Amino acid sequence: MRAPRPAHRRLAAAVLAAAATFGAAPAASAASAAGPAPAGRTAAAPAVAEVTYTAKERKEALAYWTPERIRKTGQAVDLGKTGPLAKPWKGVRMKTVGRLFFVNASGEDTWCTATAVRSGNRSVVMAAAHCVRRPASPVNTYTDLVFVPGYDKGKRPYGVFPVSGTVTPASWAKDAVGDVAALTVDPVKGKKLTDAVGGQSIAFDRKPGVKVTSFGYPASRPQRGEELLTCAGTTKAGPDDELVMPCDMAGGSSGGPWLAGFDAKSGLGTLVSVNSHGDSPDGSRTMSGPRFGAVAKAVYERAQRR
Repeated sequence: MRAPRPAHRRLAAAVLAAAATFGAAPAASAASAAGPAPAGRTAAAPAVAEVTYTAKERKEALAYWTPERIRKTGQAVDLGKTGPLAKPWKGVRMKTVGRLFFVNASGEDTWCTATAVRSGNRSVVMAAAHCVRRPASPVNTYTDLVFVPGYDKGKRPYGVFPVSGTVTPASWAKDAVGDVAALTVDPVKGKKLTDAVGGQSIAFDRKPGVKVTSFGYPASRPQRGEELLTCAGTTKAGPDDELVMPCDMAGGSSGGPWLAGFDAKSGLGTLVSVNSHGDSPDGSRTMSGPRFGAVAKAVYERAQRR
């Protein structure tokens, strides 16, 4: 039986700073750590860790995230003034991008950013692993997850999609390596996610040097998670199999998409990474994200088969 919840909890874990606090910057991808497969043998896909939520838990999550609770969750945190590189998005409505609300392992209400992508089951959302479970702590998974695509200042134009399951690299659950997650969501009013909002393409082989546009719902002011912000720039190779781009979005933007070949008129591009953690050791305004390779592909492939 679920323990009674307090009337309100403050935002805490799903911020970019949490990635650094918990050591979320990956040390190596599972694919590179494994080394090449012996001649004549196909390399096994990297191992994944899965969580499934019951129908009862999904129903409770929908009831839990009322408009009032969402509003209070945003008001409960202030990560400072929005930086100069992050700009409010003024273009076409980004139907595929939304806020991912959940209760973290400490029992606190919080959120990340997530993105609907094309998939075989038409129900996959991509985000950061630290948005669905605590790193290097296999039993500390998060609860009451819902995805709200196209969220804008309290508006939920396409409904609220309860999360039926999550997939992360097994290396994230065990060792805080591989900050990427794929989630599956239930239909809303009989319509599957990407039938309702469309989906971004996804690629797993993009090298540094690609221009990308990033999106997120940071907890900086004055937006406080209520408005979609964006950064744009060219990716560079970062340490530990990461990509780096110029961006100063704050916590709450974790999990937000990096879209290559982005078309501002359609709001579509190709997902090549997600926001993981901000600012490099030298203090520059940068965002880091995992390089999508074999590990991210294994996570995505498992989710689209759920």
